[in-house]
Amino acid sequence: MGEITQLIAAARSGQPGVVDRIVELTYQELRGIAHQRLRYAPKVTLLETTALVHECYLRLVKLGELNTADRAHFLGYAARVMRSIIVDLAREQLAERRGGDIQRVPMMTDIPVAVPEGELEVVRVDEALQEVARLDPRLVQVVEMKYFAGMTNDEIATALDLNEKTVRRDWEKARVLLHEQLKN
Repeated sequence: MGEITQLIAAARSGQPGVVDRIVELTYQELRGIAHQRLRYAPKVTLLETTALVHECYLRLVKLGELNTADRAHFLGYAARVMRSIIVDLAREQLAERRGGDIQRVPMMTDIPVAVPEGELEVVRVDEALQEVARLDPRLVQVVEMKYFAGMTNDEIATALDLNEKTVRRDWEKARVLLHEQLKN
């Protein structure tokens, strides 16, 4: 059993300060996940790699416990948290651009309101992933681990207790389903 797996077990039992050590040991991997995730959403946020990792850390600490089994599960979970942070920020930016809770009084109805594509795209992808999760939650796990965390098929297979061929099939199926969701 590796050090990270032992620390995760300690975190599950509620031992204080363990999440700090896990993040410290996986910091470079978390930065890689954050960098990869932000590379696909550059217009969406002003977040930088380090800020995204730190926000992820704050959310992990706020939870107070980890329900992951090992390093691969932890990194997959961290990728999901990072996606959530980016989606939340995109939704906030869309709300602000639409006036937030300010009451609107239209003056000219023939002028379209331009909404940047970045925020809409992030929200649409998140909604598509939620729809795919309703059909098959494992497909979304594969997408998160492969696309957001940058894990290999072998690492995903180990983390999800599947064979590598099943991971490849799930990845292809998820891509098709996401494509269908996004073109609607």
